[in-house]
Amino acid sequence: MLLALILGGAMTVVAVCVHLAGILVLLHFLRRNAHRAAPAGSRRDILRQIALIVAVTLGVFVTHGVEIWLYAFAYVVSGALPDLPTAVYFSAVSYSTLGFGDIVLGPQWRIFGAFEGVTGLILIGWSSAFLLSVTSRLRMLEHDWEKYAARTAPKRRRK
Repeated sequence: MLLALILGGAMTVVAVCVHLAGILVLLHFLRRNAHRAAPAGSRRDILRQIALIVAVTLGVFVTHGVEIWLYAFAYVVSGALPDLPTAVYFSAVSYSTLGFGDIVLGPQWRIFGAFEGVTGLILIGWSSAFLLSVTSRLRMLEHDWEKYAARTAPKRRRK
């Protein structure tokens, strides 16, 4: 159990560092391409903003994928799971906190799986906050509701 605790803590540190590196790479990408994301004025501006958000979202998926694969390798190397395909599946289910339960770790490794679940939960939350920040910085969610209401409201007749 001590080995599982040490490995779980070490993998949490590794996953957090990988996640931080992924976020920093995505921030660098955004800074290099910020000039292409003008505030939405034309259809072209909106398409550029959408392309940036899609690229950043895919980058977040890749970052989570790397973390899931690192946990999978740790499961195989430690002997907690027999092969890589099983370990990748178990890791994805644990990291996402889905937890089907069709594959379970032995009693001595269960705490290691719990570490991955908590780590995944926190890192997915971090990614969600990051994506919300990116979206709001690009002003994709802003909308002038008063102008919209004035354009679409039926005209009233005066008596």
